[in-house]
Amino acid sequence: MPGKTVVILGGGIGGIIAAKRLSRSLGRGHRIVLVERNPEHIFSPSLLWLMVGTRAAGQISRPLSSLVPKQVEILTGNVESINALAKSVQVDGVELKADYLILALGAELAPETVPGLAESGHNFYTLEGAQNLNRARTEISSGRLAVLVSSMPFKCPAAPYEAAMLLDACLRKRGVRGAVSIDVFSPEPGPMPVAGPEVSRQVRAMVEAKGITYHPEHSVEEVDPASRRLSFANGASADFDLLAFVPPHRAPKVVRKSGLCGESGWVPVDKGTLATKFDGVYAIGDNTGIGLATGKPLPKAGVFAHGEAEVVAANIAAQIKDRKASKTFKGHGECFLETGGGKAGFGSGNFYAEPTPQIGLRGPNGLLHFGKIAFEKLWLAGMV
Repeated sequence: MPGKTVVILGGGIGGIIAAKRLSRSLGRGHRIVLVERNPEHIFSPSLLWLMVGTRAAGQISRPLSSLVPKQVEILTGNVESINALAKSVQVDGVELKADYLILALGAELAPETVPGLAESGHNFYTLEGAQNLNRARTEISSGRLAVLVSSMPFKCPAAPYEAAMLLDACLRKRGVRGAVSIDVFSPEPGPMPVAGPEVSRQVRAMVEAKGITYHPEHSVEEVDPASRRLSFANGASADFDLLAFVPPHRAPKVVRKSGLCGESGWVPVDKGTLATKFDGVYAIGDNTGIGLATGKPLPKAGVFAHGEAEVVAANIAAQIKDRKASKTFKGHGECFLETGGGKAGFGSGNFYAEPTPQIGLRGPNGLLHFGKIAFEKLWLAGMV
């Protein structure tokens, strides 16, 4: 059996899991290359805790090399081009050819596509933005704190609602919550609509029970940094004193240029095998676009990248060993929902169920909060 080369683009959750599972399944006669521009891995689910000061940057990051087996070659650099037909990529001017190619490049954050947004607030989907918001939240003692979802889709559908409730808890702890209103603005018809009307209702009830005002179907068009004003497509506007935002998401530029994206703007794949239209080329995680029976897309979340990576790694390993590739992704997913005060909820179910996803929501309670802490520790220890 001649040695094969598997190239994985992206060292996020999906890329790391794919590399680990392939290393476990394949012998040393094969080459596994993980390409990532940042040698330091940040566990993005913990950015919410960084945002409210219960984590420091060093607590939620690890060298990428500590999270994958030594058999995996880590190539640090920028992916400049992808030739899916040839299964080759350019990384900092060097061509890398593969027998199998896995795209796990995530979503590109594009706050600049909303005029004035980047200059007006804090993008808590980045390390720097979460750190800046952590400083800014300690300085507001009156006025309006706005949490803004700037466009859809966005990764981690629970995050803006978690952010609002965690910030609420911080303000209460400081004794200034009565003087600071919290408003959530989103283009969604309700929180986490893909999970179904009952889960959406439950999440909205959690948010509003804390005195947070929810504004659905508010699609931001521009932000005025000078007047601190949000303007929406429905004609509404709102002033703010502190703005925390979820930025617009899009497929990475190198993926858009590769011809791999479909009409949705994301990479279309077989929803079971994650195969693209190119032989031997797979895409997992946030850079994919997978349609559900409801017409909505599968949410962008680490849990799906993890499950998809398991399937793709198993099937590639089977093909290399001349066995039948039989694994399929079933659409199951779950996530924690931090509500503040040391409590969390937990949603789980089958997003591929027809005619609608079958999702349930438990909690919130302290045990689920500690469950999220436990998973964070396991991930950062390389034990997942």
